[in-house]
Amino acid sequence: MASTLREKLLQILYENEGEFISGQKISEMLDCSRTAVWKNIEELRKEGFELEAVQKKGYRIISKPDRLAEHDIQFNLKTKTFGQIVYAYESITSTQEVAKQLSVEGAKEGTIVVAEEQTKGRGRMNRPWNSKKSDGIYFSLILKPKISIQEAPQLTLLAAVGIVRAIKKVTDLDCHIKWPNDVLLNGRKLVGILTELQAEADQIHSVMIGIGINVNQKRFPKELEKIATSLYLQMNKKIERVQVLQAVLEELEELYEDYIQYGFDVVKMLWESYAISIGKEIHAHTLRGTITGTAKGITKQGVLLLEDANGVVHEIYSADIEIASTK
Repeated sequence: MASTLREKLLQILYENEGEFISGQKISEMLDCSRTAVWKNIEELRKEGFELEAVQKKGYRIISKPDRLAEHDIQFNLKTKTFGQIVYAYESITSTQEVAKQLSVEGAKEGTIVVAEEQTKGRGRMNRPWNSKKSDGIYFSLILKPKISIQEAPQLTLLAAVGIVRAIKKVTDLDCHIKWPNDVLLNGRKLVGILTELQAEADQIHSVMIGIGINVNQKRFPKELEKIATSLYLQMNKKIERVQVLQAVLEELEELYEDYIQYGFDVVKMLWESYAISIGKEIHAHTLRGTITGTAKGITKQGVLLLEDANGVVHEIYSADIEIASTK
């Protein structure tokens, strides 16, 4: 996507963050007038940037708004493809829906769709996902792996591992994974993952991984108070969402490259090391009823293995998981 004059100006200010750069030098670099530089500086201020202007010194960034805009995401992003194409929205129904349409139109692998707010955000089984404006990270990643449909659930597990690693990198917090698609922090839901396919017969055309991360929420609706949490609530301070999103994209790309080259074994080992349920008694609520047993691990297809009291091992393909009370 072509950069506007304001985006190019922003890149110059970012690259010289903490230092003054003169209006004359900026105008020469952008091949525009000093007046045009000033006008774009004012536009950036309206967007929420705090910019200092000192005579004979020039301009410098003091602070930037907490936003998930294309340039902010891509600046200093250390990936080859993930996030190198960004579709950013203030408000949309669902990043998954837009990602699906973009995929049909030929979007490249690694493209992301991100929104400040989703009006119809959803998780598994069409459950609503609380997507309050500017508090969380709501995005979808488009992948085009050459794998079978049966292997697609592996990508949900891969995403969970990448997210846990990214949050550890940014905040030093230790998260855990609850099969199949939740990331928990101190036993409460921090992240939800929704994986959807565009496929026919036995061929995958694209995979959309939708991810919702609770970052700066200070409170949740009453029905979620006891089961959800955010990074803010755990750390008692505001977290820079761009930093979290960049870390997630970098970790996901590294894992995905290893997965494509070497297969699922490495991801499986990492997933089991982060899983909260392995070795514990759990209730698996399936469409056919509830199965109780000990979680033994996952198969190479990402299927949960549950051993009941009679020693029978059940393969759980889809279920809501509840860890049995230890009381």
